[in-house]
Order: sequence, then C-alpha cells, then structure tokens
Amino acid sequence: MKVSELMKKAIVVDGNISAKEAARIMSEKAIGSLIVIKNERIAGIITERDILKNIDKLGSKLSQIMSKNVITISPKQSVDEAASTMAENKIKRLPVVEHNEILGIITATDILAHSDALNEDFMVE
Repeated sequence: MKVSELMKKAIVVDGNISAKEAARIMSEKAIGSLIVIKNERIAGIITERDILKNIDKLGSKLSQIMSKNVITISPKQSVDEAASTMAENKIKRLPVVEHNEILGIITATDILAHSDALNEDFMVE
C-alpha cells in the first residue's frame, strides 16, 4: 500500500500565528498537528505535544516553538517505509511532499487504523 492511499489533508498555517491560535485550529478541526510554512515551503510542524510543552508560551509565535527540520515522505513510497521512517526518527507524523508541494500528511494512527489491510498486503507479497 502506498502513502498516497492513506494520507489525509494537511492543514497549513503561517509561523507568525500564536501557539494559542494553533491550538484553537487543532481543536476545531480535531487534528493533532499543523504544518508551518514560510515562502511556500515547510518551515516546521507544530503538534499537540509541542503546545503542551510550551503551555506557558501560548502567546509566542509558532516559529519559536515548532519542530524544525521536518522529515517528509513521497506519496509513492510504501506505508511500510513511512512506518520505518517514523520509528527510526521517533516521530508520529510525516508530511507528504512531491516537487516541493505539500500533498497531505500520514500519521502513526493512520497506519495503525489500516494495519489489517497492511498485513494482508504483506502476506500477498
């Protein structure tokens, strides 16, 4: 199974919004992360955990508390590769990017939710 088959829409925000605003967006959309962009490129990612770790800095700009050096994956790569990348880097979310364009995001939860289908694919190969 390819990453493109499991990925979901990524919500993208500017790094100049506040952590409080990011928390509000995540809450409204029932999501656990936002992709932060600058000049139409990924500058970082902000997660619920980042906000909780910086609860005393809710007025801060996202660019001050986001995780930088974001690891991404191609939509053509396998879900197996996505899971391995997450495990190796101890992360739970991978933005899906092709030709510098953000296409979506795949999470550990997405992979776990489809583990039955993945196991079937694995057995067939």
